[in-house]
Amino acid sequence: MKTAAALFVFVFVITETKLLLSQYPSYRLYPSIMQQIEPFVVRNPLNQQILFASAYTISPSFRSEGIYVSTNGGNSWSGTDTCNCPNINTQNGGDPGPIIDKDGRFILTHQGSAFQGMYSNYSTNQGITWSNTYPIYIGDDQDKGAPGTDDAPASPFYGRTYLVWTRFAPPFPIVMSYTSNGGVSWTSFSQINNGFGSNRSFGPSLSINPAGIVFVVWASTIPTSPFTEDCIGIAKSTNGGLNWSVTECAIDCNGIRTTQLPPWTIRANSNPVIDIDKTGGSRNGWIYIATTNKNLPPAGSDPDIVFHRSTDGGSTWSAGVRVNQDPINNGRNQFFPAIRVDEDGGLNIIYYDSRSAADSVNIYLSRSTNGGSNWTDYLVSDHRFKPAPVAGTQGNMGDNIGLTSGNGKLYPVWMSNKTGILQVWSAIVDYTAIGIHQIGTEIPKEFGLKQNYPNPFNPTTNFEFSVAKLGFVELVIYDILGKEIATLVSQDLSPGVYRTEWNASSQPSGVYLYRLTAEKFSETRKMVVVK
Repeated sequence: MKTAAALFVFVFVITETKLLLSQYPSYRLYPSIMQQIEPFVVRNPLNQQILFASAYTISPSFRSEGIYVSTNGGNSWSGTDTCNCPNINTQNGGDPGPIIDKDGRFILTHQGSAFQGMYSNYSTNQGITWSNTYPIYIGDDQDKGAPGTDDAPASPFYGRTYLVWTRFAPPFPIVMSYTSNGGVSWTSFSQINNGFGSNRSFGPSLSINPAGIVFVVWASTIPTSPFTEDCIGIAKSTNGGLNWSVTECAIDCNGIRTTQLPPWTIRANSNPVIDIDKTGGSRNGWIYIATTNKNLPPAGSDPDIVFHRSTDGGSTWSAGVRVNQDPINNGRNQFFPAIRVDEDGGLNIIYYDSRSAADSVNIYLSRSTNGGSNWTDYLVSDHRFKPAPVAGTQGNMGDNIGLTSGNGKLYPVWMSNKTGILQVWSAIVDYTAIGIHQIGTEIPKEFGLKQNYPNPFNPTTNFEFSVAKLGFVELVIYDILGKEIATLVSQDLSPGVYRTEWNASSQPSGVYLYRLTAEKFSETRKMVVVK
């Protein structure tokens, strides 16, 4: 059992005008002597405390998939570096795809080892034991299986779990299979697309909207090495994967696929990732895609994370938005995004980032609370490391990192070689408090609320307030008619002086009120938005 400390230490770093949060501790899910790369993590739709992560595990003589499980919201983990299932030596070869279906059943998809193909196992006891391996497809080489499960009760395909992957045979298409019985059996694979011209299709990602419509994205790459990503393909199925509406080149891009991402000798890619808002809120059904671009605006001359969204079910897509907020064209790398819409509708993207040191990377989080119109960056990892490949893999450090959410928290997973070998790391990020920062060490004698600054403002302003006694604190924004606009703070806080920020980009010009309440204290002040 691997335990993360129960208490968090917060470290604040000021760069430019951004307040960056490093939330400790970063910890390894399952410390071992095997290399662990390409991690993914999912949470149980029936119990948000249950998390299931996996990684491609490598030793000199053996390759498999790690099984890492938490039943208490990431505070402790148990597991193993190998999937304890029959035929493990011949049918388990990495590229894991963990998923938990509507009944809480664990499903793990993966490549074969001695026998090439795509395979699956399932567990009904949270990963302790696993079923016989099911051969979804036996044959030529396959790559990057990406599962997704339909857990929307209103969907006509509720409970169906899909798997998409790249078939390494001309025209290098994206193919799909699904299970309707929790992984006991899978359909024969069907081909989704034919490719854009002579391009190849790599790195698919899948998400399902609240009505059960399946969306798949992939990188359409040029047909010669290094197979640079030329555009993003998008497919949509309204009948459970039976038929697909395909746009082979839906979004223009200029990717970073290479075997020598400078200044490191590692393989990199611009595989797109997708997620859909299923919260039932004002952005329910919005679709979000993130990838890595360079030398194509809004990206600069170095790799940047770029985001697109659709608010009409995939019919149209927004122009690109540069997600990472460091100065453009500064020679620093951002790559391997993972995306998650949390249960409160916040949009979260994590990625590797070298802004702190050109030869090393940290994990950063960019978060938007208005559907991607504005972003704020936060430093997540408590250490940085120098990317390096697994020995004997021709530059492979892995192709992805992962992110999920639950209980008001984000659970990122990434690979770091801080201990000398690549291992899976994580940190628990409480997004309900991520914008609330304690400043200084002074313990106030009384509660207080200062005037916001700047004021008037457009579009952001800061609030400082004092908490004299441990207890529940609320800071709420109202319009001039008394309608609640936003809740900035709503939680227990220890004594101290705090600062938080409000972004009014989605609000019209005018006079607004903000009120702090705590114990028997209440104070209201005015502020002005000018656009």
